[in-house]
Amino acid sequence: MRFIRYLLALSALMGVSSAGAQGLGKGQPFDFNTPQGPPPNGAVTLQAVPSKQKVAPGEELVIAVQFDIHPGWHTWPAGQPVRVPELEDWQSIPTELRIDAGGIARIGPIQWPEAHPIATGAIAPGKIVKIPMYEGRQVAFVPLIISPDAPLGKTTMGVEFYYQACDDSMCDRPRTATAKVPIEIIAAPLPAASIPDDPIFASFDQRVFSRQAEWSDGPPSATPQQTSRPDFLGIPLPDNAGIIVLALASAVGGLVLNLTPCVLPVIPIKIMAISQHAGSPGRSLRLGIWMALGVVAFWAALALPVLLLRSAVENTFTDPSRLIFGTWWVTLSIGALIFAMGLGIMGLFNITLPQKVYMLNPRADSPFGSFLFGVMTAILGLPCFGFVAGALLAGAATLPASHIVTIFTSLGIGMALPYLVLSARPQWVEKIPRTGPASELVKQVMGLLLLAASAFFIGAGVIALVQHTVDDPSSLPWWWKQVHWWLVALFAASAGLWLAWRTFRITRRAWVRAVSALIALMLVGVSGAWATAQTVEARENFWIPYTREALEQGIRDGKIVVIDFTAEWCLNCKALAVILNSSPVRDELLKGDVLPLLADNTVDSAPGWDLMSELGQTGIPLLVVYGPALDQPWQANSYTAQTVLDAIRRARGGEPPSEDARHDSGTPDG
Repeated sequence: MRFIRYLLALSALMGVSSAGAQGLGKGQPFDFNTPQGPPPNGAVTLQAVPSKQKVAPGEELVIAVQFDIHPGWHTWPAGQPVRVPELEDWQSIPTELRIDAGGIARIGPIQWPEAHPIATGAIAPGKIVKIPMYEGRQVAFVPLIISPDAPLGKTTMGVEFYYQACDDSMCDRPRTATAKVPIEIIAAPLPAASIPDDPIFASFDQRVFSRQAEWSDGPPSATPQQTSRPDFLGIPLPDNAGIIVLALASAVGGLVLNLTPCVLPVIPIKIMAISQHAGSPGRSLRLGIWMALGVVAFWAALALPVLLLRSAVENTFTDPSRLIFGTWWVTLSIGALIFAMGLGIMGLFNITLPQKVYMLNPRADSPFGSFLFGVMTAILGLPCFGFVAGALLAGAATLPASHIVTIFTSLGIGMALPYLVLSARPQWVEKIPRTGPASELVKQVMGLLLLAASAFFIGAGVIALVQHTVDDPSSLPWWWKQVHWWLVALFAASAGLWLAWRTFRITRRAWVRAVSALIALMLVGVSGAWATAQTVEARENFWIPYTREALEQGIRDGKIVVIDFTAEWCLNCKALAVILNSSPVRDELLKGDVLPLLADNTVDSAPGWDLMSELGQTGIPLLVVYGPALDQPWQANSYTAQTVLDAIRRARGGEPPSEDARHDSGTPDG
């Protein structure tokens, strides 16, 4: 197996962003060991209703946010934190509300319901105190004015409701409930009342529309000026674009699995079996659809253990990314497992299914039989692609649940696609390539890609271990965090060369050679460029390690403090760091009145996590800007160069240029 000498590591590009919740009201203890607890999805159920389903540019709109609090539970009121005279060091975590949407010109002050004093013993053992809280069904109102230049068409506003719930004896962790508000922006207003007769709007005070001097520009924020999270590799994309990209990439991966020697020779056999049982083209297609559904069901079922693992981690009140990647031995174990999977698919060892599995042969002459036929087809391919499935099971638990489901379901769709197409056109079976050296090459390349992912995990684990054991990681040489990236680049370049060389030996077809050469060029170029960029950033590093003292001193000195919360295992953070370390943002960060701080959250005990909890944030990437002219710090989980420059300009007391001014002056927009 001479190809094993040519090891590849191309990062699996898992955008790891945190989504758990951290932080409690100041003043301990809170009882997390009480047997009873909140409902699994939190104590609050959220519903958001617009005053109009169709609204014109420049029109007024009200979003009624109804939050139903589970019986026996209460949430803290909005606004300033509640303080209790009996508990000097304690203050509540205020309930907060944010509308995440474009096309809004003005935002009115949120009309919150009135909180009532409620007796609780959850704050401190042995003390019953009365604190204003919300309970039962409550409604908050967000008045808006649609932007005059809002694009016409259907859109969706997101509502995020941040709260902490307590009962008589304990307080749950802070949580975020979400809701969607679909509306349609039309060209001209409809002849309808501004506020409908719906009882949910009965307590809304319409006088707010006559006091627009109190209004602000843009969406309000539970975490001030926070932008939406990136959908793909830290790069802002249109709504749902990140999921679409992830689904397409996974479907391509599933399609490639059919080229492995365990699956490729089986495809014609399965299609001919369905065709013979069907007896007609129409029935053949129907049975083929059921078989394809069986393949998809197999892959979708593989997502279940990952979702259960993620749910178990979330129930510890800890963000999955922080728990897994912040714990060095867990990250190293995942890397070692994926490394073994990579060697296995390249032939070092084999997955052998029990002989009884091969004896199962469902008949494909009925819809249910064809469905089982598809499930067994996927199962029998495990000796070749089981290593890929195992690596995904190990590495995907930190991803959002929607991404986990998307990855595994799309893999199934990609793998099922040939069966669906060929069941409609059985005569195309003769055009399917036969297994041979090319099919083996697919296995080798897939194995090398797994080794790439293992290199990333192992590197992140080693870095977390070192930072956990060294008192001052910043004292280590600048290049020590870059070694694993160069190993990744070396492996990727070797893989590209191996792919191209073997393809030229296997076939004389010009287009196949051209495609393999293009893929090889991409592997060599992208991995080399990435490693080079990481090295240059580390060598020319101008960031100061974050400490609480450095932040407080910077604020006292009247500086604009920019904090980049990052981690070695966060690829989203690495992608966004390109913006911060390049002109024009870099030039701005190097000015004398700016203090750039780097909060390295690679390990679970990093001090940056505590500051994030205070800011109401739960995951990275995160950029925070403090400034003399800002009442509250500016925060963003994704950003462009222009949004960062605008935030720094606001922190100095200046207003960002208008869109027209940006275009006239040629200012980059990120």
